[in-house]
Amino acid sequence: MSAIDMTINIESTMNINVMYFASLADEANCQQETVSVQQDISLTELYEQLSQKHRFSRPQSELRVAVNDYFAKWTDQINDGDSVVFITPVAGG
Repeated sequence: MSAIDMTINIESTMNINVMYFASLADEANCQQETVSVQQDISLTELYEQLSQKHRFSRPQSELRVAVNDYFAKWTDQINDGDSVVFITPVAGG
């Protein structure tokens, strides 16, 4: 692999900080991790990859997502260095 190929490969990835709460934190066995992903990954694809890695029991349809401390749509774009939180339903009384 040439230096140019390596540069292109490195530039096509980004680091995302992912935080987990409640059952997702239990299943991931951590509260946060930094993952290296393809630059054009969607939030849906990110959750699918992490769900396979950690064997999450909850489908995406049951979750909300936040990016950089703001609720986001699953179709919103994410960028290098963003913080993503997958939020499980909260029961209250």
